[in-house]
Amino acid sequence: MVEIELTKRQQRIIEIVKELEPITSEQIASMLSVTRSTLRPDLAILTMSGMLDARPKVGYFFSGKTDINLFSQEMKSIRVSDIMSVPVIVSEETSVYDVIVSLFLEDVGTIFVASKGFLVGVVSRKDLLKATLGGNDINKVPVAMIMTRSPNIVTTIKDDNALTAAVKIIDHEVDSLPVVERIIKDGKECLKAIGKVSKSNITKLLVELCRGGA
Repeated sequence: MVEIELTKRQQRIIEIVKELEPITSEQIASMLSVTRSTLRPDLAILTMSGMLDARPKVGYFFSGKTDINLFSQEMKSIRVSDIMSVPVIVSEETSVYDVIVSLFLEDVGTIFVASKGFLVGVVSRKDLLKATLGGNDINKVPVAMIMTRSPNIVTTIKDDNALTAAVKIIDHEVDSLPVVERIIKDGKECLKAIGKVSKSNITKLLVELCRGGA
């Protein structure tokens, strides 16, 4: 098994649990000023690695273990193509209002933006919230005005392993990654979104590995 280095947030979670155990995920999230959904991958990693113990309706305890070996061989043997889901894609002309509607109808946290079939941007719930608070008419503002654009988009490819994708999600603190194919068009590299890997995909995989279902 290959040792995996803890992120700063994971280290802080362990410190909090050591000091205040038992402590709930809501309390940990409040202390770190993040949402429970943001913490789910970290807590799943720390629990399934054996560093934390979780007891229903009680909270998290520190197990006393100080090393982390998270099914590394299994995680590295599973490809992004095995766990990715269907992305929600809109055109860059789509209004912010319509993107918000798509976000709720599709029950996703991130929507990808395309132009002529190629990925040009990503928009998150936080981006949309900021847009609605700005006083603009969101029926008239195109999503291109608020999206994160290339090359500032963190991506993965279908042949990456699941651990690589999980580390990117945690390190860059994003909800999901577009799974892309790189295509050369007119001498320029373009990205086509063919899937997505989200925190939910990773958490589901960790649960399946723990149960022996993968």
